[in-house]
Amino acid sequence: MSVYQEIERKERSYLQARAQEQAERGYHAKIKLCGLKRECDIAQANELLVDYIGLVFAPRSKRYVSAEQAAALKAKLRPEIQAVGVFVDADPAEIVKLYAAGTIDVVQLHGHEEEIYLGHLRQALANAVCERQKLMASSKFPTCPKIFKAFSVKTEADVALAQASSADFVLLDAGAGGTGTSFDWELASRCTRPYFLAGGLDPQNVVSAISALHPYGVDVSSGIESEGLKDLDKMRAFVTGVRSAS
Repeated sequence: MSVYQEIERKERSYLQARAQEQAERGYHAKIKLCGLKRECDIAQANELLVDYIGLVFAPRSKRYVSAEQAAALKAKLRPEIQAVGVFVDADPAEIVKLYAAGTIDVVQLHGHEEEIYLGHLRQALANAVCERQKLMASSKFPTCPKIFKAFSVKTEADVALAQASSADFVLLDAGAGGTGTSFDWELASRCTRPYFLAGGLDPQNVVSAISALHPYGVDVSSGIESEGLKDLDKMRAFVTGVRSAS
C-alpha cells in the first residue's frame, strides 16, 4: 500500500467513525447546493447525494435557468434529491406551474414576500397537488411542497422576523443571496427554530459554522464556484466538510 493510499484509508476511517458518532447523536446537517446550471453540476450532486439542489428562477441572477432548462436538469436528478426553486418576488402562478409540472419539489422565496403572499401561495400549491399527481409515473401521492423563506440578517429584529415566519423553514443569509458574503453568526445563534445557514459559506469555514451553530441545514452557491461556474472539487470538499462536522 502506497503512502497516498494509506492516507486515504485513514481519512475514510476517520470520516466513518465521525459519521457514526454524529448518527448516535442524531444530528445531520442538511445540504443544499444552490445555483446549479449544467448537467455536470447535477451529476456531481447525484454522486454526492446531497439533500437539495437549487434552481434559480430570478431573471436578474447570473445563475438563472429557464423553465425548459430547469426541467432538463431535473430529469437528470436522482429522485432522492429535492429540487428547490428559488424565486424573487415572482408571480405565484409561475411557481405553481413549475411545481405542477414536476420541475421543482420545494419553493424558496428570496424577495420581499410577506405573510399574505405566503398564505395565498400555499393554498395555490395545495390546489396543484392533484395536477402534479397526473404527471407523475409514481403511484405515491405528492404532498404539498415545503416553503423556505430567506431573511437578510443584520440585526436582532431580522432574526425575530424569521422566528415569526409561517414558512416551513427559514434561511438566514447576508443579503440578496449568492453574493459570497457572510453575516454575524452570533445573530444566527439566537434563532431557536430550525434554519438553513447561508451567506459566505465555503469548504474552508463550513466545519466551524456547523460546529458553532448546529443549523438544520447549510446552503451554498458562490462558495463552491470558480470563475462563475460550479467547481466540482469545491462541491465535493464542501459536502465532505459538512458530513465530517455533523
